[in-house]
Amino acid sequence: MHPIRTRPRPRAVSLAVAALVAAATMLGTSPAYAGDDTERPTAPGPITVTAIDTTWVELTWAASTDNVGVVGYAVSALFEDTGRAYSTDTTTIRITDLRPSRTYTLSVAGLDAAGNRSVSNPTLRLTMPPGDTQPPSAPGQPVAYDVAATLVWLRWTPSTDNVVLDRYEVYRVDAGGQLTLVRELYQFPPSPTMAQVSGLTPNTTYTFVVRARDEAGNWSALSPPVTVTTLPPPPSCEVRTVVRQWPDGFVAYLAIENTGTTAVDGWTMTWRFWASQEVRALWGAQVVDRPNNSYLRVRNTSHNAVIRPGGTVLLGIIATGTQLPEEITLNGGVCAAADE
Repeated sequence: MHPIRTRPRPRAVSLAVAALVAAATMLGTSPAYAGDDTERPTAPGPITVTAIDTTWVELTWAASTDNVGVVGYAVSALFEDTGRAYSTDTTTIRITDLRPSRTYTLSVAGLDAAGNRSVSNPTLRLTMPPGDTQPPSAPGQPVAYDVAATLVWLRWTPSTDNVVLDRYEVYRVDAGGQLTLVRELYQFPPSPTMAQVSGLTPNTTYTFVVRARDEAGNWSALSPPVTVTTLPPPPSCEVRTVVRQWPDGFVAYLAIENTGTTAVDGWTMTWRFWASQEVRALWGAQVVDRPNNSYLRVRNTSHNAVIRPGGTVLLGIIATGTQLPEEITLNGGVCAAADE
């Protein structure tokens, strides 16, 4: 018997490739396949604004060229560190949902059928026309919720605006009512309405106000002022710690001695305390907050605010975890570990 020979089946040709071959044949040129094309298109020409309003813009540009053919354009509109991407198969586009008075960076790149992308054309920085004349409401009166010798933490009720807030500015009110900018708090993305003002002088009285600005450049009225007196210079202090520990928790007794020559009248104390740890009990102090989730900050009770020279304040804590109290400070001054 003779072996039966079969004829190999022809491979299927995709419609896209077949169309490309037919088009190339009609033009009398050799076909170029997408998989063989590594040449990127040229950069589009500069962007031109053909029409604009407060929330939309129409753009056009000179076409890219390519050894095979340009199939479309990738367009981007960037505001600060965020943006949007668009696409079009022509050399024009209308971009909507923009914000009045915002400054956008616009760019266009050409694309060919093989997925090659041109370099972007020269970017265009475009500030949208103003469409908002309504200022934000005034921020609420700041509250000094944490005061130290050289810094103060302020927080306030947020302003409201008909469009979008851009920032808050915190000012120190100097003698004669002169305003000195001490902090800017940008709201893109929105952030909590609180700020730390540092570089202050111990045992000194300051007055602060806050105002808001929206993206159109409208300013709110000033908030009501807050006046606060910084604490005296950090005292010299010494700490003795007694710890009883188990696998996932501990109880610590702390004795903080004022080794300076002046009395402490009101105090805050911090020590390292990880975010995963929980306070189960605390006596001799009250929790203020956990800055950066790396420290625990406590303050005096009504019965132990004053620590006279040579005096001692006693407190204790029961907590989870294995991170014991260390890097202990009293009113910003580092407490040395006492000899046992």
